[in-house]
Amino acid sequence: MNTVKTVLELRAAVARARSEGKRIGLTPTMGNLHSGHTALVTRAAQRADFVVATIFVNPLQFGPNEDLASYPRTLAADQEKLLQAGCNLLFTPSVEEMYPHGMGDQTIVSVPHLSEGLCGASRPGHFDGVATVVSKLFNMVQPDLAVFGEKDFQQLAVIRALVRDLNMPIQIIGEPTVRAADGLALSSRNGYLNEEQRAKAPALYRAISVIADAIRSGETHFDTLTGAAKRMLEGDGFRIDYLEVREANSLRPATAQDRDLVILVAAFLGTTRLIDNLHLTKE
Repeated sequence: MNTVKTVLELRAAVARARSEGKRIGLTPTMGNLHSGHTALVTRAAQRADFVVATIFVNPLQFGPNEDLASYPRTLAADQEKLLQAGCNLLFTPSVEEMYPHGMGDQTIVSVPHLSEGLCGASRPGHFDGVATVVSKLFNMVQPDLAVFGEKDFQQLAVIRALVRDLNMPIQIIGEPTVRAADGLALSSRNGYLNEEQRAKAPALYRAISVIADAIRSGETHFDTLTGAAKRMLEGDGFRIDYLEVREANSLRPATAQDRDLVILVAAFLGTTRLIDNLHLTKE
């Protein structure tokens, strides 16, 4: 696996692979990798001949009170994990390489509607930062396919929309959420939890699983279900950001007639913000 730091080196390496007739896969990350990330690379390696991973902690998607400075940088460990997962090329640009004219004058890619509400309401500008950096990476690599985790369900919806709306010839693959044995969705932010908080954290997945079971049994009073789950989680020490049932494709609030649903939750344990979701189809 080669590691490159500049767009010039990246494009040259991808061009060589493409000249050999190889199908190019891309897995963008912010590093501090866990098994959820390596599952994305493994999936890309199954579907492509040459896998590019990127590690870039993107300032454009962090808010003023978020953890940009303290976000863990673990490059050596990440490189080993990527190598084992089947990555062929790692791109680790600097902020100056990604935004050579500064972020203040950077063209912004904005996906309406899907970027609003849920995490978009709690983190203003976040999805503009995501859509912009992903668009740049897509243009730099020009992959045939790209793999993103379903844990970040709203982000995946935003990326699918920008690829569709901007006519990018890229197949977007969603990889199912990887969970710990107790059900907690793997996330770099889990490392911020203390021992007591980590023991409580799986309640988040249990809560949305209870809602999903009720919906599968025919319950359509979604507000009643989410209200009960919120009270349970607050009793466990969570501070709820949102807990909603949405139509899975449009992310609009779900109705009783909708069949393709997603239950989305974001909540704080102490200062750590956790997100999770559960996608289901009604019979």
